Amino acid sequence: MKRIKQFIKKDIVTLVSFTLAVISMIIVRPDAEYAGYIHWSTLSILMSLMVIMSGLRELGIFKYLGRRLLMHRNHARSVMLILVGLCFFFAPFITNDVALITFVPFTIFVLEYAGFRKYIIPTLSLQTIAAHMGSMISPIGNPHNIYLYGLMSEAGQTNAPGFIRMMLPFFIAGGILLTGFVFVIARRNEAIIKRKFDQPMHFDGRTVELLVMYTLLFALSLLPVFGVVKCYFILPAVLLVVLVFDRKTLLRTNYSLLFTFVFLFIVVGNLGRIDAINNALTGIVSGNELIVSVLASQVISNAPASILLSGFSDKYFLLALGTDLGGLGTLIAAMANLISFKGYSEMKDANAGKYILQFTVINVLFLAVMLVFAMLIL
Repeated sequence: MKRIKQFIKKDIVTLVSFTLAVISMIIVRPDAEYAGYIHWSTLSILMSLMVIMSGLRELGIFKYLGRRLLMHRNHARSVMLILVGLCFFFAPFITNDVALITFVPFTIFVLEYAGFRKYIIPTLSLQTIAAHMGSMISPIGNPHNIYLYGLMSEAGQTNAPGFIRMMLPFFIAGGILLTGFVFVIARRNEAIIKRKFDQPMHFDGRTVELLVMYTLLFALSLLPVFGVVKCYFILPAVLLVVLVFDRKTLLRTNYSLLFTFVFLFIVVGNLGRIDAINNALTGIVSGNELIVSVLASQVISNAPASILLSGFSDKYFLLALGTDLGGLGTLIAAMANLISFKGYSEMKDANAGKYILQFTVINVLFLAVMLVFAMLIL
């Protein structure tokens, strides 16, 4: 029973999506059309990146780089800027979830070690926002970008450089706004308590070899994004190389997100075959893609929202922007938000109520400004 409760708590989104898929399958019985529901290219790219990032995270390379960047920092403001910047600049390459899984525990350790415990909640809140704002510029920065960019590419709406150009103003605005929030929160700019890290990090020959291997695999996984090769060739290559040289990574990788996507593809596919629901949702979404995707994300989180709404509008850029911004706001607006919350809740004397309140206030303020900016330039 304890294991069941832990599973439900850890993978509630997967469980809910599975339940919805089963209900939809009762209404629309499985047939040959089901095969067309699944966006296989999204799943193959996503699985490749999940395995690669799992391997890199286990090597400790992100924590090492983070420590190097924090050296010679003397005050609260500069420490916060570095910690928030780590998520902002790493997320486009390693995805927002991986950035937070990597840097949230590191951030808690650093701030406690430096005597800045009071800054932990606002810093984690801004790091979560930074992961969303940073990942939005990359076609592979988060799961819903991978999916929606795939649809945009297939529809001939844009390519990878075009996607980056469209997201660039929002990426820049997000970075500037994050900097402003840090200056306001750390306005007193107290001096850091100087201490050395307890455990210096060293890389042996085996670690260096794996680091090179995963770096090359990551570069290989980018080729389908830029249309160089088909994605279906990349996943088998990645899995084969990792199986031969670091097979434990295949067992350590959490694949629940892949199942969540499959279940949601089934839900959306079946909804599209129910005329009444199809017509109603199309009417609601059409012309309101940005606002609807932001609002839907607050309730069902941004990755499921992207899949659901893409079945009723072909304005994929607006859906991508809306679900990227929609990750801000409530704690359940994105899986990344729950990653940060989980990291904080594992602290000694953690105050969940205080965290949720501060997190929500900071996120809602940030979302409001970004939405106004988006409406002004679109």
